[in-house]
Amino acid sequence: MAGLRGAAPSLSAWRGRSGRRYVVGVHELAEPELDEVDEAVVIAVRRDEAGIAEAVSITASGRGPRERLHHTWLARARQKGATEMHVHRLAESEEERRAVVADLALEPEQANA
Repeated sequence: MAGLRGAAPSLSAWRGRSGRRYVVGVHELAEPELDEVDEAVVIAVRRDEAGIAEAVSITASGRGPRERLHHTWLARARQKGATEMHVHRLAESEEERRAVVADLALEPEQANA
């Protein structure tokens, strides 16, 4: 997989409970990669033996200091088996990003988990 700094990432999409489709870039789940994500929805993903992606945590990233949030979120996502992050950058405002997180969350507690 290409990192945020390198070549273009692989693209994929997630469908929310509303039926809306969200295009994402697929990246390695790594702190340096996560540190470069501003104003986006980030989905931590693990894959089963067949390669099927499963979201294990979803959060919204804004501007400004977020090192502690990212470190905590990253650690919890890894504990749940995540190895990838899928980044949706098309939600322009904080309100839009929160709405995407809510739409994609499978369970209410997954939002910002």
